[in-house]
Amino acid sequence: MATDLSRREFLAGMGAVTTVAGIGLFAIPAIASRKNLKMSFSTLGCPAWNWIKILDFAKQYGFTGVELRGLMGNMNLPACPEFSPGRIEQAKKDVASRGLQIVSVDSSAYLHDPDPAKHEAQMSDSRRFIDLASQLGAPYIRVMGNEVSGTGEETIHRVAESLHQLGEYAGPKNITVLLESHGDFVRSPELLEILQQADSPHVALLWDAHNTFVGGPEAPEVTVSRLGKYIRHTHLKDSTGKNGEEHYVLTGKGDVPVKKQVQLLVDIGYQGYFSYEWEKAWHPDIDEPEIAFPEYAKVMRGYLKDAYAHTHKTG
Repeated sequence: MATDLSRREFLAGMGAVTTVAGIGLFAIPAIASRKNLKMSFSTLGCPAWNWIKILDFAKQYGFTGVELRGLMGNMNLPACPEFSPGRIEQAKKDVASRGLQIVSVDSSAYLHDPDPAKHEAQMSDSRRFIDLASQLGAPYIRVMGNEVSGTGEETIHRVAESLHQLGEYAGPKNITVLLESHGDFVRSPELLEILQQADSPHVALLWDAHNTFVGGPEAPEVTVSRLGKYIRHTHLKDSTGKNGEEHYVLTGKGDVPVKKQVQLLVDIGYQGYFSYEWEKAWHPDIDEPEIAFPEYAKVMRGYLKDAYAHTHKTG
């Protein structure tokens, strides 16, 4: 899956990234209603926050959803006290009372391992997260491919078959299992093959648009044209390359064409959330969520306003 195309050459071919000036934090686009402004953030970006602070902050800054990826450093969400059998109903009330939705429950499960015992452990973990998502009323869980183990063909088949089995389990619970574009699986040909082989209405794609652009490297136009019908959820973030490494930066300040990615999704009638994955849990040196989350909300409102206006004008 390696490519000879360098990041510098790819960015040069893509052209300059378009950014927009900041707009009022609580301005609502004239064409895009609040229903269209499906903005969420992953709790990966606020690993020190408790449950109530997460929800209150989301409401305060105009987010309409929260994506669960750990809680106060605990990635084993089904084991969190907030989601225990005696407290799950209160957790749902906490969310509903703020006009929010839990948009996805993200597991750490990976489906590539050829070892039967290790593979079953990952499948079991996935089913636990499906159960939690069902209890919380969330529509999705996230799983990963994640690595090529054996030949690429063997791994693709293994991941696809695993996804099909999870879809069979998730479907009756009204849950869709999302494969994230992550690890060795960030290019559309391999992702398309996996999703086609999985062949399940209860399996779809979580498009981590940063991963496909930086790791592919693949132009977002290519990714969306091939995989658009499978995209149900997104991870959006920005970064800049320095000394061969990626450094996360605030939205609109880096090399990733986030605005173009948003426009492409709006153009195909995407109905899911534009979710901010600020990887603070893995990169503690990046900006605090108190800075990054409001900035994302401001910039994303501008992107969505422009995207819906463009689609309305050209449509």
